[in-house]
Amino acid sequence: MKGNPAVILLVEDDDAHALLTMRSFADAKVPNRIYWVKDGEEALDYLFHRGRYADKEKSPRPDLILLDLRLPKLDGHEVLREIKKSDVLKHIPVVVLTTSESEADLISAYGNHVNSYLVKPIDFGEFSEMIRELGFYWLIWNKHPWKD
Repeated sequence: MKGNPAVILLVEDDDAHALLTMRSFADAKVPNRIYWVKDGEEALDYLFHRGRYADKEKSPRPDLILLDLRLPKLDGHEVLREIKKSDVLKHIPVVVLTTSESEADLISAYGNHVNSYLVKPIDFGEFSEMIRELGFYWLIWNKHPWKD
């Protein structure tokens, strides 16, 4: 990333979960800028630069997408399908970050080419540690074909 902060798109409708995620990234000191959207339609508008997200400078392409599954308007499974069928977006790593331990959700997510599926721990310390490790893996250690 050459010193530039990573861009993360956080797709999360629960304010407490979103704030906890952002706080955990800040505590981990992984350089990033988080853009937070609260539903599936807003996520796709951001990713495809539609409506209020048309300005690419204010809505930069993310290096990582953190996607909840239980979203209003358009659920996370449909958002994931749209991302992975787009030639422009399909290479962006998508990590499902959810409370669902449903095998059906897990199978559906991997069937739609999710890069990782994480279940949110209830314990704050465990959640923070998971976010720290997620940040280091996807934003620092992992190599992307479009980034150097």
